[in-house]
Amino acid sequence: MHGTLGSTAVQIDPAILYFGTPVVLIGSTNDDGSYNLAPMSSAWWVGWRCMLGLARNSRTTENMLRSGECVLNLPSAGLVAAVDRLARTTGSNPVPPGKLYRGYRHEKDKFGLCGLTALPGETVSAPRAAECPVQMEAKVAHVHEMAQDDAAWRGNLAALEVRITRVHAHPEIMMDGASNRKRCFGPTFH
Repeated sequence: MHGTLGSTAVQIDPAILYFGTPVVLIGSTNDDGSYNLAPMSSAWWVGWRCMLGLARNSRTTENMLRSGECVLNLPSAGLVAAVDRLARTTGSNPVPPGKLYRGYRHEKDKFGLCGLTALPGETVSAPRAAECPVQMEAKVAHVHEMAQDDAAWRGNLAALEVRITRVHAHPEIMMDGASNRKRCFGPTFH
């Protein structure tokens, strides 16, 4: 049976190689001290490090590059409406032309808009989202420019490597009898 499955595959040329991953709500601090919260789905973890693929012109990226920190909040399925309210919003004012073209609007108070509660970080000044079952405080370790050989994307994408400095988890997702392991949500805790 396995041999016949491969013969049904066809070659394609997708417009973009982007395969969605679970949503991360990135908490960051604006230059005026207010909080920003942005959904993104281009993240992967190895140990206590995470790679984030971000647009260079986003408020989140600007905040992370300036402050060197963020909080990676992992929402549960029950928070889908809150995440959806953040879609097509930006903390940038004015809205960058590319985002304006795609229907984005400026929103100063994203926590208020989506109905989540901002909590201060303990090792970073960026905000945690109290309702998210997992909140990971992080420091920027490295910035990698992406697609420098592509004229259309050059200067527009960055991969930010962050180092996790503290993890907060709601008790109900924790494994019984194992205080540092969760049941089945997001990355594995060891």
